[in-house]
Amino acid sequence: MSLLPVLTAQAEAAAHRHTGAAACACGTPVTLADRPDATVVRHAGTVAKAHAPDTDPAGLGIRLAVATYLPDVLLAPLTPAPVPLRDRLVTFWPYGAPVDPDDPDAAPWEAAATLLARLHGTDPLAVGGGGPAGPAALPPMRGPAKAARAVRRLRTALHGVPRESAAHAAAVPVRRAWTGLPAWARAEVPMPGPAALCHGDLHLGQLVRHPAPDGPWRLIDVDDLGVGVPAWDLARPAAWYACGLLPPDEWTRFLTAYRRAGGPAVPPDGDPWAALDVPARALTVQTAALTITKALAADRPLDEVEQALVDACDRMTSVPRQLTPGLSD
Repeated sequence: MSLLPVLTAQAEAAAHRHTGAAACACGTPVTLADRPDATVVRHAGTVAKAHAPDTDPAGLGIRLAVATYLPDVLLAPLTPAPVPLRDRLVTFWPYGAPVDPDDPDAAPWEAAATLLARLHGTDPLAVGGGGPAGPAALPPMRGPAKAARAVRRLRTALHGVPRESAAHAAAVPVRRAWTGLPAWARAEVPMPGPAALCHGDLHLGQLVRHPAPDGPWRLIDVDDLGVGVPAWDLARPAAWYACGLLPPDEWTRFLTAYRRAGGPAVPPDGDPWAALDVPARALTVQTAALTITKALAADRPLDEVEQALVDACDRMTSVPRQLTPGLSD
């Protein structure tokens, strides 16, 4: 039996922990994600997530404790510890209403920025040392490690592909831009300090309203949470803006809200790009590498947005700091 039906049964049992599944009239469970790195099922108001097979149990336990400790920032889990299911660890969460992908004008950029500022302003020593994690140190934020994994996946996907192919041509500037990043952004050495508590994988899909449908926004998905460079959490919208994929007014809303909330990742005023440049470059490379890999798997050419990411990688290595807005013209 595959993982999905077993996880679905776990979600149903968790949803009816106190009433019994025999009385269930909740309707059909919903599969929210079914990928090698995560399978997520919703039953009524309960969500069960099977984490990646290589998830570290101790690290996940600490991350769950942080989410419980910061319920005004992170969606808190329903149970304090993961449970094993075959070769996976499963966590249980309350359902929250996600961002509507069909209504981009309603994107909660200000809420996302404010939540990040609160997260970054939390003392990691208080959370990891005297807080819910006890004496255990908080794990490092996994952003650079995920970027490195994306580049490795691209290299693997290119094995056996003719060198004269479009995929190889697209990969050249991506891999060149990767080698131009500092070692910490490639997960080869520890991240520089001062360390802040970071989400590690911020995008609009990581926000939900809880209680659904109109409760306050909360950040979800703690798999990459940890201590590190807080600018990494601003890097994806920064990279989208620099690549022309995020309208300037939306970037301004996000950055302004972050600064108003006292976020430490960038200076309170003036040019933010000295702090954002390296993380934004790294996220651009990561995203471009993933898009080429997916296009190869689907045997299709890159679309316009995907090509824009590859072009941005090419600009990074043609003139220093060309990802920075205003320097790529």
